[in-house]
Amino acid sequence: MAEIIQRDGTWTFDGETVRIVPGGKAHPVRLALGELAVPVEALAGISFEPDRKGGRLRLRLRGGACPVLRAADGRLKDGADPYVLTVEKDRTGVAEYFVDEVRNALLIEQVPDGPVGRFLLPGPSLPVSGGGGDGTASFDGETVRLTWNWKAEEAKTASGPATLPLARIAGVRWLPAIGLENGYLRFEPVDGPVSAPPKYDPCSLELWGMSKKEYTAVVVAAAVLARLPQARTAVAATAGAPALTKAPASAPAADDHDVTLRRLRELGELHRAGVLTDEEFSTAKQAILSRM
Repeated sequence: MAEIIQRDGTWTFDGETVRIVPGGKAHPVRLALGELAVPVEALAGISFEPDRKGGRLRLRLRGGACPVLRAADGRLKDGADPYVLTVEKDRTGVAEYFVDEVRNALLIEQVPDGPVGRFLLPGPSLPVSGGGGDGTASFDGETVRLTWNWKAEEAKTASGPATLPLARIAGVRWLPAIGLENGYLRFEPVDGPVSAPPKYDPCSLELWGMSKKEYTAVVVAAAVLARLPQARTAVAATAGAPALTKAPASAPAADDHDVTLRRLRELGELHRAGVLTDEEFSTAKQAILSRM
C-alpha cells in the first residue's frame, strides 16, 4: 500500500482504489465532499508537479467519471480541487513513489485514458447544502430548496423559499464569481429556460465571491447532476464510450492465465517499442507475476 500524509490531506492507494481524506483546514469544497474513493478504472493518469516548496500531486480523471468535475467544468481552483494534494518539501520522495504505484496499476490493468459512458463516482453524500451570495441551496435527493437571505431581490423573496422537485429540473449550471463578475448556481426547469438574469431568477443563486464557502454551491450542483437521469444520458452520449464492467470474481482459472500471458506479451511489445524503460518493464512484469 502507498500512503502520503500531509497537512492538506491524506492519500492512500491499495492497488485498486485511491482514497482521499481532506485535511482539517482544507478548502470548504473539499471538506464538504469528505472522503472520496476513486477506483482505478476512473483514472486517466497521475503526476507530481515539483516546486521550491515541495509540489503537488494531481490525479487526472477520465472524462465523465466524476460528477463534481463535470459540474465544475474546469473552473475549480487547485485549493478547491479534491484531486490535488499539496506536498511538503520533505515528502517529495513519497509523492514520487505514490505516482509510480498508481502508474504501474494503470499499466497492469490497462485502463484507457478516454472518457467513460457513466459516472464512476457516486457524487456527494446527501443531504447537502451550499452556496452564498443571496441565499443557500440544499438538496436531499428528491428536492432542491433555495432559501433567500436579506441580500436577495424582491423577485425572489416575495414568494418565499423556492422548492424544486428533481423531476422538474432539466439541468444545473455552476459558475463561480470571477473578478468583478458575479457567478451563479442555476437550476434549469423542464418547462423551458429562464430568461431572467440569476439576480432575479427564483431558480438561481447569485454568487458574489465574497468567501470560499460560496464555492460549496458546486457540491450541490454535482449532487443534483449525479441524480438526473437526463444528465447521465448526456454523459453517455458525449463520452462515446461503453460503461466499464469488471470481470466476475468466479472467472475460470484458465481465463485468468490467458489474461496474464496476454498482458505479459503486451508489456514486452511496449518495452521493445521503447514506450517502457527497462526499470518500468521489470516493475510491471513483477507486479503481474506476483498476482498469479
